[in-house]
Amino acid sequence: MALSLSTRHGCVLQSEIRNMSLECSRIGGINLSQGVCDTPVPSEVLRGASESVEHGVNTYTHYAGLFRLRKAIAEKQLRFSAMECDPESEIIVSAGATGAMYCAFQALLNPGDEVIVFEPFYGYHITTLLAAEAVPVFVPLSLPGWTFGSEDLERAVTPKTRGIILNTPANPSGKVFSLSELTLLAGFAERHDLFVFTDEIYEHFIYTGHEHRSFATLPGMKERTITISGASKTFSVTGWRIGYAICDSRWAKTIGYFNDLVYVCAPAPLQAGVARGMQEIGEGYYQGLAREYEAKRDRFCRALSRAGLPPYIPDGAYYVLADVSRFAGKTAKERAMHILRTTGVASVPGSAFFHGEKGNSTVRFCFAKEDTVLDEAIRRLQLLA
Repeated sequence: MALSLSTRHGCVLQSEIRNMSLECSRIGGINLSQGVCDTPVPSEVLRGASESVEHGVNTYTHYAGLFRLRKAIAEKQLRFSAMECDPESEIIVSAGATGAMYCAFQALLNPGDEVIVFEPFYGYHITTLLAAEAVPVFVPLSLPGWTFGSEDLERAVTPKTRGIILNTPANPSGKVFSLSELTLLAGFAERHDLFVFTDEIYEHFIYTGHEHRSFATLPGMKERTITISGASKTFSVTGWRIGYAICDSRWAKTIGYFNDLVYVCAPAPLQAGVARGMQEIGEGYYQGLAREYEAKRDRFCRALSRAGLPPYIPDGAYYVLADVSRFAGKTAKERAMHILRTTGVASVPGSAFFHGEKGNSTVRFCFAKEDTVLDEAIRRLQLLA
């Protein structure tokens, strides 16, 4: 038998986000494709990490993470979302939110299980599902407003359905699911006995008129919800890979065992740095983050409109999908490359967030950049007007 790659190798091809980052690097452009947040890292977080290195916090931690971090996560969840969780038995710290999600899928899904995913979706959710040999089933969100109805969910469910992925605020659409939508989802999950995997990594990037609600706080939802978040976006430490899963202790232990198998533990001193940040940083920081990014959103979306790239204005997170249908090209990749060659500004083809042929009329920009970088990108994009 000839040597060959495994049958699952196709699910881990390089993402379009990284492809466009490489294309941008080749020409020395401005990278608005990858979600790398440029906000300065809070000093409390940096000091917590550096002092931990100096004080010898450099060996393996418990597979579920440093207890001081798990305690800080529990306190933060209670403070911001009124979610009660036991740091001893219901929190698993992992190698980023994606690592936490991967371990959750490995622990709770069987090969062939179906998981409902809202479209547009974050591509890593799909590849992580496929790596667990699960099957994504897509529920398209409708414009305007990226809405859905109970009939959309019922059409998607089958006897093989095991869970739902809920990303709020969502990447790439910026949708913040309303309480009425979450309540509808809760009833659906209970009716069909489903797990709900929530990606809440952008929970503090919420704009005027909207509110983040953690799904696990809805009546009866705690036992079936795996809440996934992390420090990457909030503290601008994407490279530290500190994420976590919060769930019922019945699920947490096995998620933790998979975390131990795959990652052993997240980096110990960096866990300590994040713990200190969560303990010492006050609410003003989080409120200021939302105000700062809302201002960036407004300035950037106005610029997109002037450049002839009508934006779908996000309610949260720090991405915006823009309509590029007026440009020549059959695919979103061709249109994204046209924008890159013309302006030196990189975006992500919308097709990266839809299955099949959908998404070819959009691209995604990330506006989580320093003001000087964002202003220069805005200046260059006007060349398209």
